[in-house]
Amino acid sequence: MAATESSYSTPKWWKEAVVYQIYPASFQSQPGVTSGWGTIKGITSRLDYLKSLGVDVVWSSPILTSPQADMGYDIANYKDIDHRYGTLEDVDELIAELKKRDMKLMMDLVVNHTSNEHPWFLESKSSLDNPKRNWYIWKKPKSVGSDGTPEPPNNWAQILGEANSAWTYDEKTGEYYLSLFTPEQPDLNWENPEVRAAVWDVMHFWMARGACGFRMDVINLISKEPTYPDADIILDPGHRYQPGTEYFVNGPKLHDYLREMYREVLSKYDTITVGEMPGVSDEKEILRTVGSNSGELRMIFIFDLVDIDKPSVRMALKPWDVKEMKSIISRWQRIMIENDGWNSVFIENHDNPRSVSRYTDDSDQWREKGAKLLALMQTTLGGTLFVYQGEEIGIRNAPTDWDISEYKDIETINYWKKCEQLYANDKEKLAYGRKIIDIKARDHARTPMQWSAGDNAGFCDMGTKPWMRVMDDYKTINVEAQLKSDDSVWHFWQAALKHRKEHADAFVYGGFEELSPEHSEVFTYIRTSVKGERWLVVLNFSGKELEWTVPQGVEIGSWDRSTYVKDTSDKPTQTGVPLKPWEGLLGKCK
Repeated sequence: MAATESSYSTPKWWKEAVVYQIYPASFQSQPGVTSGWGTIKGITSRLDYLKSLGVDVVWSSPILTSPQADMGYDIANYKDIDHRYGTLEDVDELIAELKKRDMKLMMDLVVNHTSNEHPWFLESKSSLDNPKRNWYIWKKPKSVGSDGTPEPPNNWAQILGEANSAWTYDEKTGEYYLSLFTPEQPDLNWENPEVRAAVWDVMHFWMARGACGFRMDVINLISKEPTYPDADIILDPGHRYQPGTEYFVNGPKLHDYLREMYREVLSKYDTITVGEMPGVSDEKEILRTVGSNSGELRMIFIFDLVDIDKPSVRMALKPWDVKEMKSIISRWQRIMIENDGWNSVFIENHDNPRSVSRYTDDSDQWREKGAKLLALMQTTLGGTLFVYQGEEIGIRNAPTDWDISEYKDIETINYWKKCEQLYANDKEKLAYGRKIIDIKARDHARTPMQWSAGDNAGFCDMGTKPWMRVMDDYKTINVEAQLKSDDSVWHFWQAALKHRKEHADAFVYGGFEELSPEHSEVFTYIRTSVKGERWLVVLNFSGKELEWTVPQGVEIGSWDRSTYVKDTSDKPTQTGVPLKPWEGLLGKCK
């Protein structure tokens, strides 16, 4: 189905919105706060900055009451704010100040699991016959050894630490509860209608308070295969537990639950919704959720691109190349256009390393060029655009000489413990484990925002120790410096976002045609508006000079911008187009 024959190109505010993700612990503290954590008032103080960049929607990772076992993704109270961040009144002020600037707040909804300190779970674990026992997933041990040691119900591995079981034993009641991520994050039992009703109540609470919608954490894990079978053995023999994803990713009742959520809550508001759905790339399954008439969600995060270097588990590596990257992006652009679905456009978030380090070259020589290249690509792709804090100034991964103690994420900590246990006497494998952390740790996205060259990069007061180490390069890579430089990554992002909005009919809603798919280093495509306006995007994903041959039938009228220079008048528009390392070009077709 072509774009003009469907609702794909029908304008909606949430399609054109630029969403900026904030990691609240690391975004901005406020004067007088000595905890070293960011705050809600800190976010409010930076709204003019976000507005000037071109942001429409602020999405904050969880700010609700939490013991912080997984940085807020373990919630102990869905209707109150964690004291580290502030108060409900601070959120009300944030929403009001956003509204003054014609901006909105999107909440992070974490309802696959709660904290093990949530009152629901405390009740559930109190006895076998507690009314909330069935709010979580409890199972008897598979067996009990002769020494009295119980065995978990199956061999599923913990997601944030695959050396451990996904089940946690409760001594008091003699049963295990499912905790896919960590023992501190017990999974809710979505089979129970009382649980679903409680979730709907939470959603109504935040919509009534002024939120515009939700990013839904691992929402495709809420339905489990009810027989809880053992997972196939795919990890090496040193692993006792195995990834059980085939039994809980897009489980048998997922779509029933999402349609009920839409009926009971989402259909009553003009919302933006995006589901985090790891582990699924089947187009028919995804379109069941994001098709325009699905009655489920507006869009999801498709992880094919950010999982390009992932084998069976996240903390591992596999090779990839530019042709694979191109095919992933082009595939999903075409699928959503042809099937009346909707894309999210993103390459960074709080769970992934920095994009300039991952997809380009983050050296001092090429970091800015790589960051601009990625900005040009994202601002010219169809879908709702998500920008992660610091991406707009080209923040890179932490340096490899940081001590392992600087890493705070539970996934990194568990992974390194596993490496030390398995490879204590193998220096080569231990070094490889550290290499994986250097490349892929979630910590890289969580370093404090680099606002200035002042103390603590302007993130928190002088004399206050930030909760996580500030990047060593903050004196040269920071917002204040980039705002003063017309040629900065920040200004490139600002101009690219403005241009995207001015030509939304092409870049947000338009058709997509990849050119030169066989090229191993250059990604090129044309975006066409319903009015026939055509834009050519040329991206050199290599650190060398190349010449790109303009295909027959493509006539370039002029180059609009380059990631290198503002004046592109001397660039050839016919036959061979010379490209510098990591250069991106945007041209207007005749």
